[in-house]
Amino acid sequence: MSVNQRLARAWLHVGPQFLPFADVASAELPLARLLRLALFQVSVGMALALLVGTLNRVMIVELGVPAWLVAAMVALPVLFAPLRSLIGFRSDTHRSHLGWKRVPYLWFGTLLQFGGLAIMPFALLVLSGGGHGPAWIGLVGAALAFLLTGAGLHTTQTAGLALATDLAAPAQRPRVVALMFVMLLVGMAASSLAFGLLLTPFTPLRLVQVVQGAAVATMVLNLVALWKQEARNPQATRHDRPAEDFRAAWRSFVRIGRTRRFLVAVGLGSAAFSMQDIVLEPYGGEVLQLPVGATSLLTGLLALGSLAAFALAARRLSRGADPHRLAALGVLVGILSFAAVIFAAPLGSALLFRAGATGIGFGGGLFSVALLSAAMALDEGGHVGLAIGAWGAVQASCIGIATAAGGALRDGVGHLATSGALGEALSQPAVGYSVVYHLEILLLFATLVVLGPLCTARAVPRDTSAPARPFGLAEFPG
Repeated sequence: MSVNQRLARAWLHVGPQFLPFADVASAELPLARLLRLALFQVSVGMALALLVGTLNRVMIVELGVPAWLVAAMVALPVLFAPLRSLIGFRSDTHRSHLGWKRVPYLWFGTLLQFGGLAIMPFALLVLSGGGHGPAWIGLVGAALAFLLTGAGLHTTQTAGLALATDLAAPAQRPRVVALMFVMLLVGMAASSLAFGLLLTPFTPLRLVQVVQGAAVATMVLNLVALWKQEARNPQATRHDRPAEDFRAAWRSFVRIGRTRRFLVAVGLGSAAFSMQDIVLEPYGGEVLQLPVGATSLLTGLLALGSLAAFALAARRLSRGADPHRLAALGVLVGILSFAAVIFAAPLGSALLFRAGATGIGFGGGLFSVALLSAAMALDEGGHVGLAIGAWGAVQASCIGIATAAGGALRDGVGHLATSGALGEALSQPAVGYSVVYHLEILLLFATLVVLGPLCTARAVPRDTSAPARPFGLAEFPG
């Protein structure tokens, strides 16, 4: 046997232990089809990177828009988040002669996202005074653009995750969930890098080209993602079937097991892990005196921790681990990580700070994936869209509120501290940040209290009646 043959045979035996998402596919759901479906998460990640990252800086620095107005604009998409439950329910019960339930919502979400991004650069230029027309037109246009983009990405993500749940077998769902989160991170990271390169040097024309290019990319990615994914079933969407009431379906949903406790845990944990989003990098720069390049790496450390958590969650959940216990493990890691960030200031340790940031990403990623997997199990009555929508509505709403609260707390307490109102012992700039991190630890302990009863139930055993189907490099497409 030649060396090449021996190497090829060795590669064929590289399995899931080294490629954590290699066995996410099956004969019914090939990897190529699954990766193509995951492109909707790339478009959502691109929109999030543009709204929260790139445009946040461009509006304040290059366009001179007041910071409070920028914060208000960036927060507008959160207003649509509570409607994700209704979107998921409507996609469960959609009636149409075409026979599709999820595709129409993916399509309309794509149109909303495209429309918002298409008008956004012109509205921002008018808002900054660089265009023609009164400033109030720019204000209304920018608000409409952010609302449309937010509505589109929430609709697309809710319907897309519901479609992924429909297509995946129950044993596959944990790994499918983890893969979808990985693609969201990939979309955010790649888009942030591309936007930074394309907007250097900055000109108003470049802003229009880049943002409208993102609109076109959204349309292309989502069309490729949904193409021939959902089989037409006119019988399931016929117009003469009884209409279902959302309020009745919601009441039935919250009566499933301990659904209310589950949603409270999602809200508390999401708020706890996201309150630091807006203060982590300033903390490194102002308190630990780290340069801009060093604080910029924190986003990469958070993403690295999240990716490791996604891989671990996919592996453990596919083996029948209880998602609530896995989420509790993520909360414990988060408590230790926030404590490390707090102690980094008095110790003056940048290494401890970076370790804490990585741990925050790991704990938050483990918490999110585990509880989304648990939400997918709450699909009694065929309302998986409602379950995923409820999870997404609570998570997105609490993240938005917590992020805004974190910035307000840091500014308010920090101003009191530096002005001497809190006494000489609490006059350091780190005090405002420390209050935010201590509050996050308190919220994480509250999350553990809420999760406790959910962890007492035995994990659902994995179905071992069907033979295992390993999926290694030999089964990769192409």
